[in-house]
Amino acid sequence: MTKLTTMPNIGKEMESKLESVGIESAEQLIGIGAKEAFLRLKTKYPQVCLVHLYTLEGAIQNVDFNRLSEATKADLKVFSDGLKNK
Repeated sequence: MTKLTTMPNIGKEMESKLESVGIESAEQLIGIGAKEAFLRLKTKYPQVCLVHLYTLEGAIQNVDFNRLSEATKADLKVFSDGLKNK
């Protein structure tokens, strides 16, 4: 199991939050995916926002979240916005 903090964008605070929702390794985060991880975080930590979702996807893609493609950002924004309407 690879520590979450070895992934880009994942610091100690995000690692702690992810662990609190049952995601304890880089492999688990990759397997679950950014959207599912974000849903788990949003349930426990309602203040998480779109930037957190970008952070998770960037970690999975092994890039800084600022380097995500515009198409990926647009897809994640639609997903995040959809949660606000529920």
